Amino acid sequence: MSSETSFRLAVTATLFALVLWLPSAAKADGGAGEAPACGEETPCELPGGEYYIHLPEHPKAGEPLGAIFFLHGHGGKALNAIRNPGFRKMADELGVAFVAVQGVKGTWSFPTAPSHLRNEPAFFDSVMKDVSDWFGVDPQHTMLSGFSSGAFMTWYLACDNSERFAGYAPVSGAFWEPLPEACPTKTPYLFHVHGTSDTVVPIEGRWLGGDKWKQGDVFESFDVWLRQEGLAGTKPETYTDDGLKCERWVPKTGMLEICLHPGGHGVEAGWIKRAWLELSKMKGWQHS
Repeated sequence: MSSETSFRLAVTATLFALVLWLPSAAKADGGAGEAPACGEETPCELPGGEYYIHLPEHPKAGEPLGAIFFLHGHGGKALNAIRNPGFRKMADELGVAFVAVQGVKGTWSFPTAPSHLRNEPAFFDSVMKDVSDWFGVDPQHTMLSGFSSGAFMTWYLACDNSERFAGYAPVSGAFWEPLPEACPTKTPYLFHVHGTSDTVVPIEGRWLGGDKWKQGDVFESFDVWLRQEGLAGTKPETYTDDGLKCERWVPKTGMLEICLHPGGHGVEAGWIKRAWLELSKMKGWQHS
């Protein structure tokens, strides 16, 4: 083989390797100035569903990129969450990504849900891998939050595998009846917020569809975890924080907290931000 032929083969091999490398590189960093394949109001599509992602304006140099995942309520749209200026501002202030996941037909398929349209644990595993591969999110620096039906899903994902996310911040929603007898995982870092005047998802739960389905009692949902830790019936730490009246249990692993406000069925970015900051302190993250 001549030296010229060897040179041509080497060049061809190099170009072929470059072609294989370019798609993944472009996906992770926008391809050296090119727009990423998805992000902001352009959905990232996966087998079984889609999500939206907002990247912080000023990520903190030298630190892992964290992310707050958010699940909409029943019939909701992840697009509306990614457009929410309060959520985007929160992410920019914290220097984290904001990931809004879309439920199938606006619903979530938790174990006691009226319909089961997707294997949610498997789908969320694929979302986590995707945001890590494409956008550089560190799975160890993530928190899952959800509102109403999205909070139901948040509780069940924590019950399925609490280490899927570093922490959980459900708002106005817990387990449905029949509640799980136990969860096959470690106790999570769970920050729950609920309104004492909530009539859509009352703290004590309520029946839906006549007597077909029943939202669970929030405190009984906490008892699932407390029994596992041998803390059922024990008195929690109590304190107030920016209008929230909170109770907290600190088991050997994880943390369980419920904070109540006098309002109704709603969610505020400030509650999610507070949970992230508290989680950051407990985890010892530099960007806390």
